[in-house]
Amino acid sequence: MNYEKLHHLQQLLADQQLDVAYLSDPMTIKYLTGFGSDPVERVLALLVFADQDPFLFGPALEVEAIKGTGWPYPVYGYLDHEAPFKMIADQVQKRIANPTKWGAELGFLTVTRLRALEEQFPAAHFDFDLTPAIERMRLIKSADEIEKLNEAGKWADFAFQVGFDAVKVGQTEQAVAAELEYALKKHGIMQMSFDTLIQAGPHAAEPHGATSSRQIENNQLVLFDLGTIYDGYISDASRTVAVGALNDQQKDIYQVCLEAQLTAQAAAKPGMTAAELDKVARDVIKQAGYGEYFIHRLGHGMGMSEHEFPSIMEGNDMQLEPGMCFSIEPGIYIPGVAGVRIEDCVHITEDGCLPFTHTSKELQVVG
Repeated sequence: MNYEKLHHLQQLLADQQLDVAYLSDPMTIKYLTGFGSDPVERVLALLVFADQDPFLFGPALEVEAIKGTGWPYPVYGYLDHEAPFKMIADQVQKRIANPTKWGAELGFLTVTRLRALEEQFPAAHFDFDLTPAIERMRLIKSADEIEKLNEAGKWADFAFQVGFDAVKVGQTEQAVAAELEYALKKHGIMQMSFDTLIQAGPHAAEPHGATSSRQIENNQLVLFDLGTIYDGYISDASRTVAVGALNDQQKDIYQVCLEAQLTAQAAAKPGMTAAELDKVARDVIKQAGYGEYFIHRLGHGMGMSEHEFPSIMEGNDMQLEPGMCFSIEPGIYIPGVAGVRIEDCVHITEDGCLPFTHTSKELQVVG
């Protein structure tokens, strides 16, 4: 568990004169406690107090797993037929009789569960949003976190190579994805950080499209976007490869996107803002005449999740700092023609940045 961050949160509660914090994002809970689980429809919550020990509350079927992580504070479980919020209220009121000032992750807490808490504490106010503090807490990665991200990046590089070798004319996008994921599982990497994305030809012009049964054809670009999970930390990277000979437009799209990615990655350093970095890549694409086809931010934070704070985009004047980790992923998507995205996630160092993935970004012809 992360004692330092938990104590930091307790100090925040004291500074803001909050009675209790209700945390329910599983990623936040894992970050602070070391226990990771997707409770699905069940209730999993971490209750934190300024001057008392925190406690974890969750499904009875996970209590032993929580204890097994070394969590040193109380843990309470509930059976499916029991009323979880009444049980949470009983434990809170044993510590504070009438807590009125609450903090919560308002970006994650559902209206239904907020109403359930309000029913138990009708005099309480749940209007202090802890989300910005949690985001800031997770923003700067430790050396141990960087090491895990590097290891996850190595497995992403392995997956790229297996995937490239699986590409051939007539093969489906789904078959390529299945082959690389099977190879990872044989090496003990059991989870992807998100659904593997393989998109061929015009299909790649849909940035949030899904891997499909479409067959790969000759003279196409094929986009790979994938990531793995290693010890709770993720990788996320994109490469685009060629099958057969490309026409001049396809080659130009690729080279412009590559220049944008390389230029931005070389420019990233402490002191510049997220908006300035976004502009570095966007200017390359605009000057080449493809500005209208770069339709998303340059990057997003990453760590335990594939999308974390902050956004590397226009309008974000946050300065980059050593230890910040995020993607650099310009893309050009021309409907009906092709899509290209090239992405590495990086961490900011004292004088620049270093990537977590190292698969060549020069255009590769496969299949």
